[in-house]
Amino acid sequence: MDFAEGVIIPIDKPYGMTSFGALAHVRYVLSRYLGVKTIKVGHAGTLDPLATGVLILCTGRATKQIDTLQQGVKEYTATLQLGATTPSFDMEHPVDATYPTSHITRQLIEDTLAQFHGEIQQVPPSYSACKVDGKRAYDVMRGGGDVQLKAKILRIDEMELTDFDAMTMKMSIRVVCGKGTYIRALARDIGEALHTGAYLTALRRTRVGDVRVEDCIALDQFPKWLQEHGEGAGNADAIAENIPWKTKIITPKIQ
Repeated sequence: MDFAEGVIIPIDKPYGMTSFGALAHVRYVLSRYLGVKTIKVGHAGTLDPLATGVLILCTGRATKQIDTLQQGVKEYTATLQLGATTPSFDMEHPVDATYPTSHITRQLIEDTLAQFHGEIQQVPPSYSACKVDGKRAYDVMRGGGDVQLKAKILRIDEMELTDFDAMTMKMSIRVVCGKGTYIRALARDIGEALHTGAYLTALRRTRVGDVRVEDCIALDQFPKWLQEHGEGAGNADAIAENIPWKTKIITPKIQ
């Protein structure tokens, strides 16, 4: 493979790692394996640290395809906890409010989810990579500031309830959607539509365009994949074991 000319590498991003952390790991192993100072690597759409699944990386000239790849339809599986909210709409922050759930039934959930099919308006989460006056919204929030983000029009192609536990008030959904959809914000909006609260306890991106999670390389298996498919000058396993920095792992504050 000619990584400088351009290769698309689908990675199964692990839980607790940022998309940039996964990219930096691959870039470091790849550049050392090839015996070069660095190599150009980009990604076609971020995943939240507490999400797993399809993260498409592009090397060299293949980075020119990133905009096209980002337009691909995305599929997710997600689990929501009903009856409470967090500031980030996932488990990165602790619960900040609780709400009644005695009125919630499976039929009510299915009827409510039907309201989200087609074009909808969605306000992105305050803890997101959206830019406000040149700064990332999550940087402003984590610095003690506040942001007001505008609603965006996006598309939900499919959304189905795959599981509901009335005892724990946890529900699972499968979502097929267009570019720009925040599943965390969708959890918030579903909670509000159900007249309760909701936040994500699990999120996995299972498809981007034609790339499915089954096609992806687990991050810890990337050195082995590289050894089998690459034509470099180094030992990828040995390089991976000697990475001189620690990737930041995000630990959820809710158990």
